[in-house]
Parts: sequence; structure tokens; C-alpha cells
Amino acid sequence: MNAIISAPGLATELSGPNPPVLLDVRWQLTAAKAAGEPPFDGRAAYASGHLPGAVFVDLDRELASAPGAGGRHPLPDLAVFGAAMRRAGVSAGTPVVVYDGGQGWAAARAWWLLRWTGHPDVRVLDGGLPSWEGPLETAVPTPKEGDFTPEPGATGLLDADAAAELACSGVLLDARAGERYRGEVEPIDPVAGHIPGAVSAPTTENVGPDGRLLPAEELRQRFKRLGASGSSRVGVYCGSGVSAAHQVLALAVAGIPAELYVGSWSEWSSDPERPVAVGPDPR
Repeated sequence: MNAIISAPGLATELSGPNPPVLLDVRWQLTAAKAAGEPPFDGRAAYASGHLPGAVFVDLDRELASAPGAGGRHPLPDLAVFGAAMRRAGVSAGTPVVVYDGGQGWAAARAWWLLRWTGHPDVRVLDGGLPSWEGPLETAVPTPKEGDFTPEPGATGLLDADAAAELACSGVLLDARAGERYRGEVEPIDPVAGHIPGAVSAPTTENVGPDGRLLPAEELRQRFKRLGASGSSRVGVYCGSGVSAAHQVLALAVAGIPAELYVGSWSEWSSDPERPVAVGPDPR
């Protein structure tokens, strides 16, 4: 099963006999507050126009728990997550397609959570809403209640200790911007730098100028240069487990399984006992 679907492919499936459930997960990191601008409102963006039949899912409230010791976007309460998926019409035997405003990070977070909790058929709309050329609607749908029950453990999940171990025994990719990895700047978390042994691999380099993921072969070659060829275990982290999910998505497209450290740097850097590396080298 491919992890992504194109806009034309989605249009075809929506008009077919077994259309997918659509989840709208528009979200942005609220760094705009620093510029005096209001934070992005995904629900308002959804209300202004969404794919026909799509249901809005709130990343901060339904795809994550409240910020705390586990990071800025820790795993959601499974009861809350499961209820949100059923409300959206998600069932175990129904295909699901997730999209966001084009960045792909939020959609990938929903994709990863559904996969981790056992859903067998979930894809991300490649390029997000900007790639869609069909009609939009403002009406809020009321889909039939789904029957999906989350059963965690279907895909790999790392905690802080496992991430540290993997940085030594396998390949741990840091999906944040290079300057944050090197410790030159840290606009969000309390400490700058990276997990010792992790390799800088900004997730933004997995997409082309059109916002879509690079072709699978180009992704394979990129990850091979970074040491992730599939022959060793691969893990990914970022700031809070959102952009890293997009890196896991890109790795899946390349045919390379990867594990996600959900707590990511926001959890790691909150503990002064954990080591921090700075500079361009992993260690």
C-alpha cells in the first residue's frame, strides 16, 4: 500500500464504489505569535472551504495530549483519539486519506497515528489542499459513526532511551532545520543542539518546489547518503514529533521502515541530565 495519493488519484477514488474517509488536519506551528500575529486557526480554515465530505481533526487536541514532560505534542489519549476517528467515520475496513494545508507535517502525524494504532489503509494527499483542483465545500458533514478502535504497536515507537540507543546502534535522523540541529538557534525549546549521534536530515529537503514529495528513487538516494538504506534500524525525531512524522512518511515512500521518537527534542531537552551535542557533526 502506497503511503501517499495524488490529487487526481483521490478524485478518482472519491467517485468510485469505495470512497475513502477524508480527514482535514490543517495546522501550523504558532511561531507567528512572535511577530504579533494571531495563531493559525485550522478550524477556521476548514470552515472557509474543505474537500467535500472531509471532517476536521484538531492536531493539538485529538492527535496529541497537552504539552508536558513528554514534549510539546506527546501521544494522544487513545480514548480521545479513537473517539475523534470514529466521529469522522473511520472504520477498520474503510480507506482513509489525510490532508493539510500543503506542508504535509500535520497530515503525516495523523497518518502515523492511524498506522501505529493498526489502521491498514491510510494515505496522505501529496501536496495537500493546494494540489486539489476540484470543488470545495463549507458544509460540515455528519458521517456515519465509524468502528475504529486504536490498538497501539503496529509500527515502531521510540522513547528517549531507545532514541539514544538507536543513535549509536543504527541511524537516528533529526528532521529539524540544520541551524537548530547545529545549535545555532533554538526558537522554541529550552536548549539548542541535537541528540548525540543523530544525523541532520531536514524534512523540508524531502519535497520539491511544488510541495510534493520527491520521487521514491530520489528519496532512496537521499536517505542512503544519510546512512539510512534499510539495512539498519532507522529512527526519526524533530521538535515535537510532527515534522518527524513527515520524515517517516518520506522514508515509507522510499521503502525504508522507520520508528518515530514522538517526544522528540522538546522532551529530550527538558531533562538537564540528557547529553546535548552541537555543531555539524553527529557527536
